[in-house]
Amino acid sequence: MSETLVTVADFEKLAAAKLSKSVREYFNSGANYNQTYEDNCNAFKRYRLRPRYMRDVSNFDFSTTIQGHRVASPLGISSMAQCKLAHPDGEIGLAKAADSVNCCFSLASMATTSMDEIRTAVPDGLHFFQIFILKDRGLLLELISEAERKGFKGLVITIDCVVLGYRPSEIKNKDALQPHLELVYISIKMEASSRLESFKNFVSDTFDSSQTWKDIAWLKTVTKLPIITKGVLNKEDAIEALQSGVDGIWVSNHGGRNLDTVPATVSHSFQIDVVSEIIKVVNGRCEVYLDGGIRSGLDVMKALAMGVTAVFVGRPILWGLVCDGKTGAEKVLRILNQELKIGMMLSGKK
Repeated sequence: MSETLVTVADFEKLAAAKLSKSVREYFNSGANYNQTYEDNCNAFKRYRLRPRYMRDVSNFDFSTTIQGHRVASPLGISSMAQCKLAHPDGEIGLAKAADSVNCCFSLASMATTSMDEIRTAVPDGLHFFQIFILKDRGLLLELISEAERKGFKGLVITIDCVVLGYRPSEIKNKDALQPHLELVYISIKMEASSRLESFKNFVSDTFDSSQTWKDIAWLKTVTKLPIITKGVLNKEDAIEALQSGVDGIWVSNHGGRNLDTVPATVSHSFQIDVVSEIIKVVNGRCEVYLDGGIRSGLDVMKALAMGVTAVFVGRPILWGLVCDGKTGAEKVLRILNQELKIGMMLSGKK
C-alpha cells in the first residue's frame, strides 16, 4: 500500500474516492442534521494533554485486560453492519486485522458474515457478538447459544436503537442497501424499489421497543457470557446497568446515527462530561468502554486518560477496509497504536 497513507485522514480521503456516493454517505453520515456526528470528532479537539517529563518510559507497555482476556492494545474494532459493502473481505477482514495486532473485534448481528465463518478464519481471537433485544426471545436465545458455541467471549447489547434514527442521506440514497448482500442473522426481503423501507419495517417488526432494564437482568440468567450494554450516555442509565448486573458499560451515541443532538461521548453538555460522570458512578464495578469520534491515537489516549478500559473504533477501520481489505484495516490499527504509543511515551505514561 502507498506510503502516503499515514494517517486516518489519508484513508478517509481515499475511501471516499473509492466508494459510490450512496455507500459513502451510508457509512459516513449521521442522523438528522449531523450535529452529534460532527460533535464526536470535535469534542476530542477541545481537550489538551498535560505531559509529565523526566519519567522512565523505557519499558513501555499498553497491553490490558478486557473481560479477563489479555490483549496487546486497549484499542478494539466496533461492531458495524454490512461490512461487505466496503470490501469483499468484509467482517473476516476486520477479524483478521484485529488478530494481527491482538485486539478485540465485535461482530454485528447485522453482519454479512456468520459467527462460524469468523471463528473458522480466526479461531483464537477475542471476539464479542453485538445483538439487540428482539421481540422473538426464542431467536434471541438461539443467537446467544450460537455465540457461546462459537467461542465468542462477550455479548454487546445495543440499547439505543429501538427504531432507526432519521437519516436523510439514507432516504436520498436508497440503493446503499444492496439486495445481493445477505445479512446472515436476519431474514428480510429487500425489494429493489424500496430497500430502505423494507429495512425500516424489519427493525420495527423485530426490535423490541418495550425493552427495559429487566431484560438485561434476564439476559444475565440465560448466559454465562459477559453482558455489555452499548449506548449508555448518562450516570442514571449507568446505575441502572450496574443494578442489572452488567459486566461492561459501553459509552456510545451510535456514531451519531440514531438520536441527533445528544452529547458527544467525551464532550460536556450543561457542564456535565459524559464519560467522566459515568466513570465516577461506576467506580470500578465494571469495565467501561467508549466509541465515537476517534480519529487518531491521541484521541484514544485522551479517552484512556478519562478512565475507560478500552476504546472501540468504527469508521476509521472501515475506511482502511475500503482501501485495501484486511491489509488496509490492519494498517489503520497499527497507525492508531503507533500514535498512541508515541503520545503516551511523550507524556510520561508507560
